[in-house]
Amino acid sequence: MRSHVEKYIEEIHTCPHCSQKMSCCEAPPVHVGDGLGWGSEILFICLNDFCPLFLNGWDHVENQYGHHASYRYMELPGSMESNVMMVGNADAFKASVINPEILKSQNSRYQKEKEAVEALDSCLAEKNLEPVMLLLLDEAADRANRQKALECMIQLNELDCIDPIRNHSFRDPAFERDCNMAINQLLKANFKKECPHCFEIIKAQAVKCMHCGEPVK
Repeated sequence: MRSHVEKYIEEIHTCPHCSQKMSCCEAPPVHVGDGLGWGSEILFICLNDFCPLFLNGWDHVENQYGHHASYRYMELPGSMESNVMMVGNADAFKASVINPEILKSQNSRYQKEKEAVEALDSCLAEKNLEPVMLLLLDEAADRANRQKALECMIQLNELDCIDPIRNHSFRDPAFERDCNMAINQLLKANFKKECPHCFEIIKAQAVKCMHCGEPVK
């Protein structure tokens, strides 16, 4: 869900059946009635459990269709186009209510990822490690973008990237393995190694760590 949704989330929609403010929710993937999409990523839905439409809908659906269900009133964003949605229980759609602050945070993260990807094209010439690290440490970033950043990290040949990566918790074990292999490649290219005791970077030929004093191989 991107920034174009943000322009609709502050809209005020009022249910004509109960006069209560409607909730902005993520749209279900398909229209329950005909299998088609709603044409919008968000919908405004009345989630008032005391709405007459919802309260009276149980008997109507039971008598008409023989099912235990009711209706919620719905409107599309940016218009007054409306419909009713069949629901099987009172909690339907309540878990899909959109938090505006979370949405703004997601959009902000996405924008930073987009800017970092664009900056990768010039990061080698500018010796700029910042966009590379942003992508490597962003667990929500696209895997292809993170892989491209990893390739740039190797070419930049900067040891400053090692500590942030070592201290990061990766959700993708395969990508974490790729990062560790890249770090080993950087260390080898710079004639360095990591102390197995304190994990500080030392010379490859060192037999004692200059930081913790422990013997190393």
